[in-house]
Amino acid sequence: MNYIMKSVIATALLSMSAAGFAADETVKIGVSGPFTGGSAPMGVSMRDGVKLAVTEINAKGGILGKKIQLIERDDEAKNERGVQVAQELINKEKVVATVGFINTGVSLAAQRFYQEAKIPVMNNVSTGTIITHQFPDQPENYVFRTSANDTIQTAMIVDEVVGKRKMTKVAILADSTNYGQLGREDLEKALDKKGIKAVSVEKYNIKDVDMTAQLLRAKQAGAQTVITYGIGPELAQIANGMEKLGWKVPIVGSWTLSMSNFIDNAGKNGEGAIMPQTFIQDPNTPRRKAFIDAYVKTYNPPGGRIPSPVSAAQGYDSIYLLAAAIKQAGSTDGPKIRAALENLNDKVDGVVANYSKPFSKDDHEAIKMGMPVFGQVKAGRVVPAK
Repeated sequence: MNYIMKSVIATALLSMSAAGFAADETVKIGVSGPFTGGSAPMGVSMRDGVKLAVTEINAKGGILGKKIQLIERDDEAKNERGVQVAQELINKEKVVATVGFINTGVSLAAQRFYQEAKIPVMNNVSTGTIITHQFPDQPENYVFRTSANDTIQTAMIVDEVVGKRKMTKVAILADSTNYGQLGREDLEKALDKKGIKAVSVEKYNIKDVDMTAQLLRAKQAGAQTVITYGIGPELAQIANGMEKLGWKVPIVGSWTLSMSNFIDNAGKNGEGAIMPQTFIQDPNTPRRKAFIDAYVKTYNPPGGRIPSPVSAAQGYDSIYLLAAAIKQAGSTDGPKIRAALENLNDKVDGVVANYSKPFSKDDHEAIKMGMPVFGQVKAGRVVPAK
């Protein structure tokens, strides 16, 4: 039985306590993400982190005297499916809020329905910079986020490569998704601020298995490092392709280099890759240790390694922030929850951070510059970079 199947069973068991309640006796929250396909390590980890938070909150009495009931939907990392899921959660399931979204393209396609319905949506993994600014002409914004946006990540990457390592010849390899191409644009803007232009900018598609042509162009251009922006196992093809070419330069990229399907598929070729992280599976505080121990005990991932620790932690924290807002609002009314999120009175003790007024009317980003750190692949895991 593989890890994802075990996770599905564990999730079902965690849901049983809420399933028996009538709709008017629960607070219904949607959780939407890719639980199958190449993005599944992120989606499953996120969902399972969300489930842990809900279980803890329900064990303490829930919110407003009601249990939280999660309504899960697999968006398959497809924009059109994400739209269907959003409409179903809003119109049929009558959720009071939704957490999730892994893929930037799915977020941009689907979250407009939450905006129109005045229902808060908490992006807890997708990082496209535009996500929380998609509706600038609207008087109220119902889109929030608990992940590090691409402006933060690209600035960190460029500071590391150009500022710290003094490398001026960089190659960018980005996938063809909204995530990859919007991230590439942010990377090029961050490089431009340093007076640097990438010597090679390459694109690849999801499910591509041969990056030889792109890597050869980057190598021939004299690139001193490869910066990646993509999702899924294709990232491993970059590391493996570099090995085939005998090309040994550092791999630096967005947070997705921490995914299990990069680490496992790249093997020794992914060793040393570094990336920004909001959370590393390192029990360096009691709060984080308790979260990691609970995750491993509940879902029993292979080797005790969370497939995507960042996704799990950000999913977990998104529920606690949302629960705090509902409690403060004293209501499940969308506009009241939004207003509470924008002015949270109580601090929220999360595993990514301790949040003190993380949002405001003009800032719906819980993660600020300076909060993420660099992680590095070492011996099949991500550890704090040195």
